[in-house]
This record gives sequence, structure tokens and C-alpha cells, in this order.
Amino acid sequence: MNKMGTITGFTFKNKVKTKSFMVTTIVLALLISIGLNVPYFITLFNGGSIGGGASSSNPVNIGLLSTGQPEVSDKLERFSSAQGDQAYRFITSGDKDEASLKADAEAGLTDGYLKFEAVAGQEFPQPILYSTEEVSPQIITSIEAALQSVKLDVVVKGVLTAEQKELITTPVKLTEQSLSTDEGGAGSESESGMSPINYIVVYLLIILLFTSTMMTGNMIASEITAEKSSRIMEILITSVSPLSQMFGKIIGIFMVGMLQIGIFGAVVAGNILLPHNRAVLGDFNMNVSDVNVAVIVYGLIFYILGYFLYAVMFAAIGSMVSRTEELGQAVLPITMLSLVSFYIAIFSIATPNILLLKIASFIPFTSPTAILVRIGAGVAPTWEILTSLAILIASIMIFGWLAAKIYRTGVLMYGKRPTFKELFKAMKAYKI
Repeated sequence: MNKMGTITGFTFKNKVKTKSFMVTTIVLALLISIGLNVPYFITLFNGGSIGGGASSSNPVNIGLLSTGQPEVSDKLERFSSAQGDQAYRFITSGDKDEASLKADAEAGLTDGYLKFEAVAGQEFPQPILYSTEEVSPQIITSIEAALQSVKLDVVVKGVLTAEQKELITTPVKLTEQSLSTDEGGAGSESESGMSPINYIVVYLLIILLFTSTMMTGNMIASEITAEKSSRIMEILITSVSPLSQMFGKIIGIFMVGMLQIGIFGAVVAGNILLPHNRAVLGDFNMNVSDVNVAVIVYGLIFYILGYFLYAVMFAAIGSMVSRTEELGQAVLPITMLSLVSFYIAIFSIATPNILLLKIASFIPFTSPTAILVRIGAGVAPTWEILTSLAILIASIMIFGWLAAKIYRTGVLMYGKRPTFKELFKAMKAYKI
């Protein structure tokens, strides 16, 4: 164990100090930061639309042409004023005609004006917004919401109370309840879909698990193959057992991966907590406090277990390859398994109750991502999660034992890649 600890520490320090690790980590951290701040950058540098960066201290000013529709104009102005903190405001025109409002906009006194045109056969007029530049979609959406409320008030002519109007304008949300039973026999009731913030978290965790597994797995296989092809393995094996070498490298590179994930997690958290990004999340009705903690916890557990399952297979394949040029073709089956796991989860994230995803939750090669989707959607009973964990742990033990025998046999086999018959015969000579 001391020798394995030495291998683990050496592998970790050696990989962390490499320029490729530092450059990759810094570049990816910068890309993550830029990606998370894209909406803010668009707002900040959007010179082609009005209201892109408007706030309550500098709102978009829109004149109201009340001629011909004084009731609608008055109701709209009062409704918008009652909303409080807004990115726009209406300015009553008084006795000004359309030519005066147009002159005010061209002179920069206002950003445009809203005109109402009567439509034959309709009680509510057609609103038309004239502006000097393109108005941002957020402002348009807010004005449309205000007009919708005013339209309801005009059409019903005071028949409905304020509570009834609010009830009518509130969108109806359909909630689906599952009739499946959990371990205790009680009905498991949950929404079949995810909240926007949980959807993003699950999506990112799936991508993280796939990319991290592929990067670290290929790193393990290439390092073992490089040591074998350079004959360094023959020297190492005289002082350290092959098993200590294999698991030392796996754990050392796992620690490298966890360090990188920790850095990326800190970058994501730091950017999300910035004031302007919190405001963007609020605009999309997303709140960081709504994140399902179970998704994070189970995501970390399944990431660790999924990593070790694929890592032992990459190590076994790397020990059988004598030249680094052959490594890409040798690890192709494992890469395909990982791709299948990734695509099943990504394409099923909107339909977490389909049979394919349920079956994939119990297959060790696909369960780390498949069960995560179902946990995020709240449709995975506790017994399914625990069963998936048990199967995954048992698979790691089985494949770890098998990989150890392959590694011990393969590290000293040179020349062409051994056939399964030759490998099996050689493995029988060693006991783990």
C-alpha cells in the first residue's frame, strides 16, 4: 500500500505540473467564464437595440399617443406605473399629435412612441410601436404583457374583480403524477419534467462525466502504453507490483480529474453568483436555491463510480498495446460504450420515463448518466437508485479483478496485440 501511495502521489504531481494540464485548465476555465457571461456581454455591448441594458435608473422612454384612445392609453400608463421597477416607462402625450411625438423621438427626448389604431369589428385597438432603433425583446415582451392586462380590463368593462382578472391571466401548469410505488408501498408523486435550473445542472453533469471519463481514461491508457513501449515498465515492475502500478495510476489521475472538476465548479459558482448573472437567471425564472441537492450528491457518487469502471478497462486495454500508435483503435470499443451512455442520457433528458432509460439505469456502462436524468426529473424511486448503485459497485469489483489480471499479464507482452485465447491462457497462470 505504501508503494501504491507513492505511485499515486507521483502520478498526481507529475500530471498537475505538466504544461498541458495547466493550459487546458486555464483555457477551459476562461471558456466557461465567457460562456456564462455571454448574455451579459450581449446586453452590455448591444448598441443596435433599445433597452438591451436598460434599468430602473435609465429606463426606455416611450410616448403614448392618446388621441382617439384615451381610455386605453390611461389604463396602460397606470398599469405600467404600478409595476414599480421596470426597464421602460410610458410618457403621456397630453394634447400632442403624432407629428410632435415623432419629432420628440428624432430629437432624442424619447426612444419612440406607441400608437393605437382602431380595427373594424374589434373592441380593442391595434397597438403599433414606432422607435428610432430596434427595441430589445425583453422590453417588447413586457409591453405585450401590459397590453394583455389592459385588453382584459377594457373588454370585460369592470365586470370582473381584480382577483378574477389575475386568475384568468395566470398560465395553467399541467403537473403529471406517477402511479409507480416506492419501497414503502406509498405512491410516488412527482413532476415528470425538471425545473429549468435542474435541467441545466443535469445536462452539465452528463457532459462533464462523459468528457472527464474520456480524457482521464485515455490519459491512463496512454501513460501505461508509453511506459511499456519505452521499456520503463521492465524496470518499474522489479520494485513495484503490477497491481500497485495500475491502481496507483488510476487513483492518481482520478485525483487530477477531481482537482480539475473542483476548479471548474468554483469558476461556475463564482460566475453564477455575480450580480449581473443572478439578474439574468431571475429573468428566466431560475433560482440557484431551486437546485435539487440530490442531483449534485448522486451526480458526484455516480461520477466517481463511473470513472473507476471505465478507468480499469482503459488500464487493461493500455497494458495490452505495445505502441501508442495502436492505442486509438484498441480503446475504440470503450469509447463507443461511453458514447452510447452519453447519447441515451442526452436524447432522453426530456422524456425521463421511457423504457430505454429505465433499462439503461441498471446497465453499469450506462447507469451513471441514465439514472442521473431520472433523479433530476424526480421519477427514480429509491430502490431503483440503490439497485443501480449496487450493480455498479459489483461491476467495478468484477471488472477491476479482471483488469488486474489482464494488466499483470499484458504489461510484459510485446509485439502484436495478444489474442483473447493467448491472453486467457496467460491469465490462468496468475492469481489475484
